Amino acid sequence: MRTRVKICGITNVTDAFVAIKHGADAIGLVFYEASPRNVTIQQAAEIARSVPPFVSVVGLFVNANPSFIQEVITNVELDLIQFHGDEKQADCTPYKLPFIKAVRVKPDTNLVQYAADFPDAKALLLDTFTEGMVGGTGQVFDWKLIPHNIDKPIILAGGLKAENVSLAIQTVKPYAVDISGGVESAKGIKDAAKIAAFMQQVERLNVGQVEN
Repeated sequence: MRTRVKICGITNVTDAFVAIKHGADAIGLVFYEASPRNVTIQQAAEIARSVPPFVSVVGLFVNANPSFIQEVITNVELDLIQFHGDEKQADCTPYKLPFIKAVRVKPDTNLVQYAADFPDAKALLLDTFTEGMVGGTGQVFDWKLIPHNIDKPIILAGGLKAENVSLAIQTVKPYAVDISGGVESAKGIKDAAKIAAFMQQVERLNVGQVEN
């Protein structure tokens, strides 16, 4: 099965086009004011309107007020919600949209239990735990912490870039990979050459998987 790619932290239509042109399966829009990749509802709506069919638009929230989440999904054409904070299962289900749950992984994280605690999640997104930060650290976590018996698709994030994504895919065999800072020229500004290089590495492995 081919590895899918989500490019997160898209802040403008141009970067969305570049990501999609190079084969991204999904783009991520961050609705978290503390993030340098935060977008307003107006910015997000413009980006989402520009996305062609068969590319998913994911809205990322961190411990957000339910009324704010509802306002976003009323005004922005989202396909999926990513909950990236301390949300529980009940916090993720009222919005009539599928969701994925992010987990910041550290040595004592029980990912099998996480999967059980979020039965309605379409996948778990595994990111790097850094004290005081909720993501976007650019740091890789120990992939050996991921057990083989998780009953959910795995989206691998945390410090990925063109130079290590092949090893990441071969080691973890995730359903998808998620990248943000690894394809940027500055925080919130994507770099077309870095996106192209990253996507080439993923595609090279995907072609190999098909041939095998």
